[in-house]
Amino acid sequence: MRPLQGSLTLLSRSAAVGRIGRRFVAGERVEDAVGVAAGLRVDGFEVGFDHLVAPARSEAQTVAAVAAYRTLIDRLADAGLAAGADVTLRPEVLGEPLLDNARKVCRTAHRAGATVTVARPEPGNVDAALVLVAELRQEFPDVGVTLRAAEPRTEDDCRALSGRGSRVRLGRGSGDDPAEVDTAYVRCLKVLLAGDGYPMIATHHPRLIEIAGALASRYGRAPATYELQLHYGVRAVEQRRLAASGSRCGSSCRTAPSGTPT
Repeated sequence: MRPLQGSLTLLSRSAAVGRIGRRFVAGERVEDAVGVAAGLRVDGFEVGFDHLVAPARSEAQTVAAVAAYRTLIDRLADAGLAAGADVTLRPEVLGEPLLDNARKVCRTAHRAGATVTVARPEPGNVDAALVLVAELRQEFPDVGVTLRAAEPRTEDDCRALSGRGSRVRLGRGSGDDPAEVDTAYVRCLKVLLAGDGYPMIATHHPRLIEIAGALASRYGRAPATYELQLHYGVRAVEQRRLAASGSRCGSSCRTAPSGTPT
């Protein structure tokens, strides 16, 4: 039973309007993650994975991180679960050469029918993350990226990434004035939902979810052209309501090796 390197968040999707995440500790092994994914698929969900591990400090850690991503995807493929799955790629765990290592993971995902989304970069690393995404998209056009609405530059970044084929996961982020952050989130939502890309709307805020639905309607968005994303245990009653109404609902969980903080 092969242990995972770091911890893993599983994010799942079903086949309707949005995506809702649920988080819990699933176990210590690739087999645990695959087992959880299989259970979610039985319930009609597709699954996404966020690999959480400390930044690579050595060549050995880099090799191990790349191998962990690829092994997981391969095991999912073996189980018939990789197609439609999404893997969140954290550049800081891949070490150098970053682009080559990221391509290895993307290549494995592409062969298995999975997608890759680059994780939310730190504020000072946004340009580097967007350069990485642009380079990866030359070979893998469906590579996505995660952005924070709270950062002043994000509206412009969303505009630049709103074209056909682009996938953007919009997180809220934090700021001194929550109302200003919410306003920034809505501005970014308008840009993404009015564009031709695939927005992934990652927020727990009830009002923002309501606004997202209204904007999707205004811009004529079909249900399959965007997602809502929440985490496990957040607004459970609302999750059940959305599921019962036919909305697109998902779940996330975390798999952590023994001793890994979760």
